[in-house]
Amino acid sequence: MSEKYKILIAEDEKTLRDVVRIYLQKNGFDVDAAVDGNEAVRYIDKTRYDLIILDIMMPGRTGMEVCEYVRSKWDVPIIFLTALNTEEDIVSGYGVGADEYVTKPFSTSILLAKINVLIKRYRGLLVKDGMIKVDEIAIEPARRLVRVNGKKIDLAPKEYALLLYFIENKGIVLSRDQILDRVWGEDSEAFDRAVDTHVKKLRKELGKASYHVETVIKAGYVWK
Repeated sequence: MSEKYKILIAEDEKTLRDVVRIYLQKNGFDVDAAVDGNEAVRYIDKTRYDLIILDIMMPGRTGMEVCEYVRSKWDVPIIFLTALNTEEDIVSGYGVGADEYVTKPFSTSILLAKINVLIKRYRGLLVKDGMIKVDEIAIEPARRLVRVNGKKIDLAPKEYALLLYFIENKGIVLSRDQILDRVWGEDSEAFDRAVDTHVKKLRKELGKASYHVETVIKAGYVWK
């Protein structure tokens, strides 16, 4: 790893917190460890992290609350590390902005793989001065600010997530199931129309830049 990425783990179980911290440090990461949600927020207020790992059930602020706090400030990969593994729990986690959901017990090597993929994806999108630039579209992830031809557009959370997902997969045909799994966190045919509805809204907001989102008959969508 040529660059030392900075990670925050917030976990109230000391043994698990130490195991993950030491494992990640051995794999080249700079790691801060918080014992609860309140301490996690104090760390977040002082440091820009490349990735954040949150237990959901913590003293003080829960992982869900910390995730929402982070999302109100800037864009960073977030992994929930938790024993809560029902479908409702997982959907709720993705709903507040989590990128991945790792259930306990878990493999540290799998966790490391997910961390590397997320950092690569986020970093791969970022260019000079924290800007993502795609032709006439400019995005400031730290503020979730999007401009088209210099004009600010207002995107709802789902449309913003769709935009990033499309851009990071430029030229790849994405099925509705793939979009559901990534943006909604749930693979369900019942939400097929939700994908179409939000793509339509995204196109409307993009205006003349909507040509980037192309419908592929019987397959899904592709960013051109």
